[in-house]
Amino acid sequence: MFGDMPLDEIALRLGGLGYDGVELVGDPGLYVAAEAVAILSDQGLEVFSLTPNNVDLAHPDTQVRAAAVDYYLRLLEFAAALGEPIVSCHGYVGRVRAIASQAEEWDLLVDAVRALAERAQALHLRLAMEVLNRYESHLVNTSAKALRFVQQVGYDNVGILLDAYHMNIEESSPVAALRSAGERLGLYHAADSNRQAIGRGHTDFGAQFDALDDIGYAGPIIMECTAPGPDPFRAIKDEGSLIWLETYLRESRRYILDAWS
Repeated sequence: MFGDMPLDEIALRLGGLGYDGVELVGDPGLYVAAEAVAILSDQGLEVFSLTPNNVDLAHPDTQVRAAAVDYYLRLLEFAAALGEPIVSCHGYVGRVRAIASQAEEWDLLVDAVRALAERAQALHLRLAMEVLNRYESHLVNTSAKALRFVQQVGYDNVGILLDAYHMNIEESSPVAALRSAGERLGLYHAADSNRQAIGRGHTDFGAQFDALDDIGYAGPIIMECTAPGPDPFRAIKDEGSLIWLETYLRESRRYILDAWS
């Protein structure tokens, strides 16, 4: 959410807003693990999860796919040094059609994640396959597909990540999607239907939170709002972006606390 802002400044802002932890960008080159943990701990924050760089685990080119697997293997080592956060995993963001075929690339993704799951298991780490909408990725777009995918991978340390924003696009019933995920739900991302604060769009978060309770979800709620304006993949767009992001975080935290009070 905060783009290239230094981690110590992000931590200071989030600590001041009353948050408990963060999802870090999964770039081992950005941080020394021990230093990142110390910076966050000073503000009462822990590393809940890592979101990956945009690499292509399903690419039909062997070299492209091998480079993606190598990146994730390094990311797993980084995660282990951070204190074992959940590592999210997804297809290449921005590739919305197959180069080979859907079936072939699905199998390539399964094989790649299976190899990562084996290494993650040795490091006592969990993976979460992130379900993205069809305008961002072409393989795993719904909870049902994600469940089929992780079942095919066949490792118990691989769950799924459902995001309220993406579900708003892809699921006929986000609540049913959460309930069907059940114990395989490893992470939950939250932003309203317009990518703003919880309560600023039309998503029924009350019903989603009830579903999280009913399935016994005990993981974090990761806020993933974006500042208003064009270029949704650019965090800080103008001088007003930071004000909006902190407003969204403040409002969302208040909404969540009220919902569970």
